[in-house]
Amino acid sequence: MSLDALKDRLPDYAKDLKLNLSSLARETVLDEQKKWGAFLAAAHAVGEPATYAALAAEAGEHLSPEAVTAAKAASAIMGMNNVYYRFTHMVSAKDYRTMPARLRMNALANPGVDKADFELWAMTVSAVNGCGMCMDSHEAELRKHGVSAEQVQASVRIGAVVNAVAAVLRAEAA
Repeated sequence: MSLDALKDRLPDYAKDLKLNLSSLARETVLDEQKKWGAFLAAAHAVGEPATYAALAAEAGEHLSPEAVTAAKAASAIMGMNNVYYRFTHMVSAKDYRTMPARLRMNALANPGVDKADFELWAMTVSAVNGCGMCMDSHEAELRKHGVSAEQVQASVRIGAVVNAVAAVLRAEAA
């Protein structure tokens, strides 16, 4: 399935999502790897089959096999970390924040792509999953790597639109 086919599956009431998918696909503040890795990581994170299939196919045309693997790894590890760190941040007892997570996170140290790209994809997924603590951590790392606020915002906009597309398609399938 292509990006155009995905847009065609959206009902008329979701026209803004169609328009946003188109404009984000043409986004120039991110290079192709950052942009399509963000699309793929977000689609993987939301897990809606049609959204994932279309965006994986489209991303595959712009990403190396290593970048595809890294984008999926960002989604996978953030799926775990976002739940854990959201818990430590939201629970009233503060002692959980100082306890070691004791969760394997090797993908963060050795992502197989440029560290800034992986961090950006982790930011995208953390925004989709709603983990403020993780977003703060990734945003700080991205700034250290010279990633601009506009680039971070673009990745989060991608995550927001992909999440909304997936939600609409899930609701329409119900």
